[in-house]
Amino acid sequence: MTDLEATQSSADVWGLIVEVGRTLNLPYIDFICADNFANWKRTLFIRTSYDSTWLNTFNEDPDVAKWSYFRTHAVHHLTPIAVGLEFVDEYHHMPEARHAVLREAAERGLRAGFSVPLRLHAPPQAALITFCGDHSKREMRHIIQTHGWVLNAVAMMGHQRYQTHFAAEFTQRNSISDKQRELLEMIGAGLQDKVIAEQLEISVSAVRQRMNNLLAKTGLANRADLAALAMSVGLVQDPLHRMNQKVGGVLVEMGVPHGSTFRYRKD
Repeated sequence: MTDLEATQSSADVWGLIVEVGRTLNLPYIDFICADNFANWKRTLFIRTSYDSTWLNTFNEDPDVAKWSYFRTHAVHHLTPIAVGLEFVDEYHHMPEARHAVLREAAERGLRAGFSVPLRLHAPPQAALITFCGDHSKREMRHIIQTHGWVLNAVAMMGHQRYQTHFAAEFTQRNSISDKQRELLEMIGAGLQDKVIAEQLEISVSAVRQRMNNLLAKTGLANRADLAALAMSVGLVQDPLHRMNQKVGGVLVEMGVPHGSTFRYRKD
């Protein structure tokens, strides 16, 4: 856990997650995240500790893809779950085509595993970290009983730390220049083109050209998207935090008899 806090990049976090899995004889690890849990098709990233290209053929069939653990469990639930061919009898109906995927996975060493659904941000992202190995149901249950809390903690802390780095690395990952980063920060702060032009000592048309270049590079649609991006990557503060600062107080909630709640704002 201490090592996770000391990480400097998302790659460092991923390396530690994989190391924990291998230490517990669960070397096959999947990490999938969608940027909106209400729309799992908007996948943010997928990482695996093994060559998962064999899954591409299966996932070309949308009817097969929708039965994955991520789609059927992680998007809707937060409880960890045992997965893999060894636990297929514990699931609801699953089409034969999906059984074929589980059989192929088992032949490749992913016979049983432990999946931890995750959430982050608002609206929440949906994510899932799965630790797998070549184990029988009995062996996997023993691993979960013995090390389940460790796997759950590593998944939860690792996901939060990974996403922090992943967001901060956006500008580097997308080759955002220092000037474009500066513009993004100003847009996120709510400054209008004229004010930005005055501060940068350039023309308004030059500001708009830079903004158009930034939109093209990021694939975003408009100024509002750029402002949201600035907050997501940490260039500007979450407006909810700024609201609290202006109020100068905190919301206090205390339970009272009969299940009701007493609330007041402490200044």
